[in-house]
Amino acid sequence: MGLHLLLFLVLCGLPGIFSEESADVTVIVRGSSTVAKTDDHFVCATLDWWPPEKCNYNQCPWGQSSILNLDLTHPFLAKSIQAFNSLRIRVGGSLQDQVMYGVPNFGGPCFPFKKMAGGLFGLSKGCLSMERWDELNSLFQKTGATVTFGLNALNGRQHIRNKVWGGAWNSSNARDFIEYTISKGYPVDSWEFGNELSGHGIGASVGAEQYGKDLVHLKAILDELYKDSRSKPQLVAPGGFFDQPWYAHLLQVSGSGVLDAMTHHVYNLGGGNDPHIISKITDPQYLNRIADTFRSLQLTIKSYGPWASAWVGEAGGAYNSGSHLVSSTFLNSFWYLDQLGMASKYNTRVYCRQTLIGGNYGLLDTKTFIPNPDYYSALLWNRLMGNGVLSIDLSGSSYLRAYAHCRKRKSGVSLLLINLSKSTEFIVTVRNDINVNLAEGGGIQRDGSFVHGLKRTVSWVGRRASDQSETREEYHLTAKDGNHLSQTVLLNGTPLELTEDGDIPPLNPVLTAANSPISIAPLSIAFVVFPKFEAQACV
Repeated sequence: MGLHLLLFLVLCGLPGIFSEESADVTVIVRGSSTVAKTDDHFVCATLDWWPPEKCNYNQCPWGQSSILNLDLTHPFLAKSIQAFNSLRIRVGGSLQDQVMYGVPNFGGPCFPFKKMAGGLFGLSKGCLSMERWDELNSLFQKTGATVTFGLNALNGRQHIRNKVWGGAWNSSNARDFIEYTISKGYPVDSWEFGNELSGHGIGASVGAEQYGKDLVHLKAILDELYKDSRSKPQLVAPGGFFDQPWYAHLLQVSGSGVLDAMTHHVYNLGGGNDPHIISKITDPQYLNRIADTFRSLQLTIKSYGPWASAWVGEAGGAYNSGSHLVSSTFLNSFWYLDQLGMASKYNTRVYCRQTLIGGNYGLLDTKTFIPNPDYYSALLWNRLMGNGVLSIDLSGSSYLRAYAHCRKRKSGVSLLLINLSKSTEFIVTVRNDINVNLAEGGGIQRDGSFVHGLKRTVSWVGRRASDQSETREEYHLTAKDGNHLSQTVLLNGTPLELTEDGDIPPLNPVLTAANSPISIAPLSIAFVVFPKFEAQACV
């Protein structure tokens, strides 16, 4: 019996003994030319209009985080924005098409949103007072933020049926608001027209024909009001979910030189109460699905409006305020960083995360203003990943995601590696394509196709494999105590927490020999910077 018991215990222990596996992977970075480009202010975060009454799934996670009631003087807020050195902030969201602007000649009371039966999203119209707009701009100027403001595109239209609205846009209140903004010297980088009115819409919809005509009208207003300005803001639209025929028609109607960027929203994880959200985040096949949207928008712009660029105007992973159990945790960074990398490959110039603060998906905790793990993921991307997007070839498991960019404002290359596997450690060899003979050896994957022939040799990224003096920077992100639903993330084993003064902690790398393999632990993320990488496109 004793022998049988011992054998039973050994067999039961086998899954644990062999749960940690390792796999060799080769990443070839093609540095001769860039395949896409991002904007200098690619990383973006939103401020939304939702009042405390916004509730989903028996939760009301917005609290005092609205554009109208957020504590703009909280020291953590300013410091978190300043750390990005000009973070793009998109002011907008579902209620923006119900916002009036309390300019001096408004002629009525300027009240916030309140519950109203029959109102869009169950709320009344709201009003942005110019006193509050002044306060917001004080924060923006203090922190060096780059501002994108979403205008009300429903004003003056009539509700026809269901979600369909018709008639021309009444621009008078928006025009007065823009005039006030200019008179105060507030720099708005871009004006966005409408929120989720494209296609079938969410709360309301407007036809592409009328929307295009209204964009032409708004463009004329901006040209007139900014005619004496040294720099003119961009015009972006429609801030909705991508509907190919609608987007194509909008470009055709508005015509060349009107729309600078097409904004679309992405919530590919489903509702915040989806019981499968955790498995979706770690499923490479599921994450790949959104590539079709990025690809289709890229082709639509190329065919119908090559003068415009693509932006993600809002992306929170899970819609309806995010997932209470997931969106504020370390695990959430896996889809978020993967989507930043994927969007970049399809020439997405700007990517706005829902939200900076508010709901369950805020980069900052709604109550404490303390950064959540995704904040540090966004900050590392912003500091390390430059504008130039490089192509890579990848061998091995689909559970290892890899993205390469020119290094931010310096020579060299930055690599993002995401390990979606719960059990496999990847040993990554990084090669430069100028050192690879593709007529040798095994096999690699190049953007979905297989190119046979890669001999795994030493790991080196320059012309001299023997030069041991070169180093690289590594930034490994892991979960505290191995709990991937923790709200604390470790950088190279050290918890990322605010200092005693409320400052953002330093994000220091570990230095490693540039030609040594990179170890990526299960369910971890790593940014790797190669300062001496020979990439002609990044010189």
